[in-house]
Amino acid sequence: MKTILLCSDLDRTLIPNGDQPESPGARAALRRLSTRPQLRLAYVSGRDKTLVEEAMAKFALPDPDFVIGDVGTTLYQIEQGQWWIDNTWQKEIGQDWGDRNHDYITAMLADIDTHGLRLQPLAKQNRYKVSYYTDAHIDPRPLKQRIAKRLEANGVNSHIIWSRDEAAQRGLLDILPRRANKLRAIRFLMALEDIGEAQTVFAGDSGNDLDALTSGLQAILVANAAEDVRQTAMAHLARQDLEGQLYLARGGFMGLNGNYAAGVLEGLARFFPETSAWVAEALQAAKG
Repeated sequence: MKTILLCSDLDRTLIPNGDQPESPGARAALRRLSTRPQLRLAYVSGRDKTLVEEAMAKFALPDPDFVIGDVGTTLYQIEQGQWWIDNTWQKEIGQDWGDRNHDYITAMLADIDTHGLRLQPLAKQNRYKVSYYTDAHIDPRPLKQRIAKRLEANGVNSHIIWSRDEAAQRGLLDILPRRANKLRAIRFLMALEDIGEAQTVFAGDSGNDLDALTSGLQAILVANAAEDVRQTAMAHLARQDLEGQLYLARGGFMGLNGNYAAGVLEGLARFFPETSAWVAEALQAAKG
């Protein structure tokens, strides 16, 4: 059997940190499944290396083969616990900023102090990621437009992402090279490892995952995803006649509820029916 590349978001996709209940044994089954040589696992997350490692330890997540982190600005290969950054991906996205670095961009935006805009701690920054906090309940569009206009005037080709951290009650604003996003990083990894679309699947849950969920790649939307994300994703795919590329986990598969890792297992079996036997065996082992 050919290699399967499973690319998955972490928060509220594999990590059960949403409001909905988790299926007992689902994470343990996925961890057991990940040890099969036919399955290669890539985490795709906004988290940095430290936060990914913390999540892996806290939630007993499987050891991945790859991590796309920092909102798509870093790509790591993991071998025997060692993390190796892929410098070819750094060069790829660095073309958008040329010789302009993180400090150049923060200096350029230093006088913009509206909407509670303030730099995040140094640990949240990297060479190709400039991250700010904002007030939580704002319309981010005017702020994004102002920053985009300033960047464009200075020849910086960037992608600006705003999201809300509900738990901390604050906004998160990231400035990245235009090429740096989850979908481009996944496709770069596929090319690097010579794994085609027919053997690749992405799993996610939120608006930040929509680019990958609606890209035409095989994709899984876990059952705990918000209804507006489901509707947006399906409407986008319907316009392209690609609805069959997105599987909406619904629960009921092998007694699982479809939330978090259970939804990933359900979707994996949908796109790769031969994995159903693996899932059944892994669930049985997880029950002890």
